[in-house]
Amino acid sequence: MLKLGYNEATTKENSSVEQDLILCEKYGYDYIELRLDMLKKYLGSHSLTELRDFFDSHHLKPFALNSIEQINFQDEKGWNELVKLFTFACEVAEAISNPYIIVVPTMTDTYNQKNEQEVFEDTVEVLIQLSDIARPYGVKLSFEPIGDKRWCCNSQRQALEIINAVDRDDVGITVDCINFYMHDKGADIASIRKIPKEKLFVYHINDCDDLPLGVLDHSDRIMPGLGAIDIPAISAAVKEVGYDGPACLELFRPEYYQMDPEEVIRLGAEASRKYL
Repeated sequence: MLKLGYNEATTKENSSVEQDLILCEKYGYDYIELRLDMLKKYLGSHSLTELRDFFDSHHLKPFALNSIEQINFQDEKGWNELVKLFTFACEVAEAISNPYIIVVPTMTDTYNQKNEQEVFEDTVEVLIQLSDIARPYGVKLSFEPIGDKRWCCNSQRQALEIINAVDRDDVGITVDCINFYMHDKGADIASIRKIPKEKLFVYHINDCDDLPLGVLDHSDRIMPGLGAIDIPAISAAVKEVGYDGPACLELFRPEYYQMDPEEVIRLGAEASRKYL
């Protein structure tokens, strides 16, 4: 059975770390994925000690920090900025015993123009470099392919080939329902079953409106069970691999940003539990 998880993207425009912690605890979530941008705001008036004390005294636990993005094909300035943010994430993760940091491939304004070999070589190199930075902090990297063709790595198959080439026990993969769906409408379910148990670090649960690929965007995410994605099939596949961690609800829907955060978090728990 999977655990109940929450990703702060779901209410990032109308809530805060403080509020998300209280509401996730209230509605029975087991884990939370904290957003780095929201964490920086939280740390303007709170300390990491306060955050750690919350987790030490409550059922809710940290799971993955979100996210380090645009990791591919960076120039020197961009890379230095990325490493600075990543090091901050590692320091936070170590302080609160958060096991994973999610890392995301680079997005362009139009379809990715890099060929698959270029993406493979660059991503392997970058993940090894980030792993070298993260190891002293005891934190692992979970690489998340993004199904939209604007991102340079957009399939589970491609991501797994990269992770296997990196071949480190602290570098694994994220399966995200809409990202899996956006690549080929979820046709290649076998690609999930090929992920070794020890490499499947994070599972994101979400649904989406029934829109054509190429039109469908991340703002079209919706509560699990209300859209076009075969969530039972994807959930079954991650369970077959042996994954028994949290199914973390991750939505970016503007409609939900207009709602009371408590209502969104309550509805999210009810919708997600059906698939645990």
